[in-house]
Amino acid sequence: MRLCSIASGSSGNCVYAGSDTTHILIDAGISGKRIEEGLASFGLKASEIDGIFITHEHADHINGLGVMARKYGLPIYATEGTIQAIKQTAGLGKIDESLFHCINADEKYTIKDLTLYPMQTSHDAAQPVAYRISHDKKKIGIVTDLGCYNDYTIACMQGLDVIYLEANHDINMLQAGSYPYYLKQRILGEKGHLANETAGRLLTQLLNSHTKAVVLAHLSKENNLPELAYEAVKLELIMSGKYKEGDFPIYVAKRSEVSDMIEI
Repeated sequence: MRLCSIASGSSGNCVYAGSDTTHILIDAGISGKRIEEGLASFGLKASEIDGIFITHEHADHINGLGVMARKYGLPIYATEGTIQAIKQTAGLGKIDESLFHCINADEKYTIKDLTLYPMQTSHDAAQPVAYRISHDKKKIGIVTDLGCYNDYTIACMQGLDVIYLEANHDINMLQAGSYPYYLKQRILGEKGHLANETAGRLLTQLLNSHTKAVVLAHLSKENNLPELAYEAVKLELIMSGKYKEGDFPIYVAKRSEVSDMIEI
């Protein structure tokens, strides 16, 4: 099973996950051209994608969806609320109705040899979800855009080999930055985004004996730095007593270039 971040951050998100025979995207928030180039960088054609799974309808997650759907006829999987919100997004252009497939949180979906489990998230979108993906007893979690987590979140993310998790902002940078007050409050709220330290605390609840890697994702361009996210999360993990330096790699997904492929 493989995972690769094609783009990650407040300006656009797209993640590849797959096996030898099945290839999917989680979100398509960058241009179709950049998605095609990202896939080509590890030897895959966009026409080989078996489906695009959307987390929610915000622009940084669907900007390239219309182009990819029309050009390649790719199936789109999303909750009913997200599908309706996508259809009302004028900038995407017309998408063939037959390409949409409705999914529900907490129900299992099989795409060839991949199994996906959508889970509810707390974010200011119509009906947002994150995804757990499994193949041959290996499990990956792709979880971004959540303002808070709870016991349900933790339960849904148990037993993961690779954890791809939002570490959106440094609280001090956000509070001292140029964002207007209402936007700061939105980001800090329960339907906003996870701060670095909060992401680290969530991770302490998820580590297990077969954790292979952690990927920190969806970093804010204005209110975070890769070094800050990495150090803040690592400190939370070390302080928890559940992690020692070198137990497994902690990566930071790149904003505008393809990250290294993770294989498990």
